[in-house]
Amino acid sequence: MGYSVIRAGTLATASAAVVSWISPNKMGLRAILKALQIAGTMSIQIIAVCACAGLIVGVISLTGVGARFSSLLLGLAGVSQLLALVFAMLISILLGMGMPTTAAYAVAASVVAPGLINIGIEPLIAHFFVFYFAVVSAITPPVALASYAAAGISGDNPMGTSVASFKIGLAAFIVPFMFFYSPAMLMEGSPMQILRVGLTATLGIVLLSGMVQKWFFGPVNLVQRVVMLVGALFLIYGGIYTDIAGLAIGIVLFMMQRKAHGGGSKAAQAG
Repeated sequence: MGYSVIRAGTLATASAAVVSWISPNKMGLRAILKALQIAGTMSIQIIAVCACAGLIVGVISLTGVGARFSSLLLGLAGVSQLLALVFAMLISILLGMGMPTTAAYAVAASVVAPGLINIGIEPLIAHFFVFYFAVVSAITPPVALASYAAAGISGDNPMGTSVASFKIGLAAFIVPFMFFYSPAMLMEGSPMQILRVGLTATLGIVLLSGMVQKWFFGPVNLVQRVVMLVGALFLIYGGIYTDIAGLAIGIVLFMMQRKAHGGGSKAAQAG
């Protein structure tokens, strides 16, 4: 509706109290004042982070460093599209720091997407790639505003929350690269290709998440985690042969974990 951030936030705050009046948990004057007190205390930490992020964004926009930086790096990438994508990822995260979704995409797309398109990457893939990483900057240390907001709600250490969110969301830093290698992930292809890639990529994300969390139907050791990472990349990649190899790795790991977990359960029952 074109409201400013301050107006939207004020109306949202007032709406929360109004909505409570038609719910079982009605807020009276005392409850509203208490909520405002808690919000004021929690917002101090977020305000400080936003101020620092604002300085970074201001310097980038006023000096034009972002445009020059992306131009330089994408130029150095030359004909290596993978290297260009890595540089584009870093620049998109940098430009997306401290911004809301729309602004992060607008800035990153205007700076990075044209360079990716110029080296032969499809416009849809280039823009989705840039959008993904611009938004993921919200959980990327050290300026991870979403993580800092979550830390304010939970009362935990902000940087610890930021690192934890980065680890949990690690899959999000790999999937965008697969947009380029497997366009079917963006609904570009036949229905069977889209279905196959969707299913195998989902299984790949499960393996990748298990690798990060050190758990796949039970604890996994270092060697198993490395194998899980390889299997996850195979499944996410989207090729027929890589999918078969990834599925084979996933089935073997599942059988190993099932056997170990089942054996533990039988031992416990025998005891």
